[in-house]
Amino acid sequence: MIWQIQGRDFSKIKWLTYFIYFCLTILFSSCNDPKPNNLGVLLPLLVAGSNNPRTCPPNTIPPNINLAKSIIGGTVSSVSGFTDRNKAINGICGEGEFAGSLDVYALDKTGPGSSVTLSFEGTVKNVSGIDFIVFENPFRNSGSTDRYAMDPAVVEVSRDNINYCGFTLNHDPTPETLNKLTSWSGFAGIHPVLYNMLTNPLTPDQLFSATSGSFLLGGGDGFDLANLTTSGACNGALVTNIQTNGFVYVKITSASERGYTYPHEFNNGSDVDGVVARKIE
Repeated sequence: MIWQIQGRDFSKIKWLTYFIYFCLTILFSSCNDPKPNNLGVLLPLLVAGSNNPRTCPPNTIPPNINLAKSIIGGTVSSVSGFTDRNKAINGICGEGEFAGSLDVYALDKTGPGSSVTLSFEGTVKNVSGIDFIVFENPFRNSGSTDRYAMDPAVVEVSRDNINYCGFTLNHDPTPETLNKLTSWSGFAGIHPVLYNMLTNPLTPDQLFSATSGSFLLGGGDGFDLANLTTSGACNGALVTNIQTNGFVYVKITSASERGYTYPHEFNNGSDVDGVVARKIE
């Protein structure tokens, strides 16, 4: 949720406006921001934001983007200012590697409001490579090359909204490295969201294309149905059924609700921006 700019001059009036906004933001941000920033990066956010007004989400979803478009039951979270579940299905509004979108639905860290279930208008099919992407709103910490502000989430899929199967999860709880990408594998909410339906529109092929390293071109966290695993009530037959016939429902749960150590002490859980599938029938 930060923007970094250099080499720009601003009038005294603008700086006074930023200062007033800065003070008001400090007063309220700890309560209302789903992923609070430190003070050292807040002012750049305000300055850049004055020249880059937020216009996302779009009025209409691009027809070639297979976005999950419905919320299925569940308990609304209690995260002040971010309880509008429609924000999990109204479009992808990423702000880049150094900023986190505020157009998100924030889950509770634990309890009934720590999970949300979305559905697609059709069946998500198992194709070669990544089958769907979960977009949250992590961002790289200012001045760091490998440290991120993140709210990891557990992702599960189902054909009937009853029987769910998840993915292999690997987690290194070492406090000193807990906010590194390499400490989390198989979770959502790890990679920053570069895709923005208005300011950085991408085609489906681009969204599902990899860049160097572990990033997708549009950011977010990709999931391949080939990596589904048996766990709990999910047996081999269910895994095979989903891999063969696809799924309709995706459940996103704050990792802290499942007992994983979060890389921060704030009270909110994962912030859901949306889920996009590669192929739907």
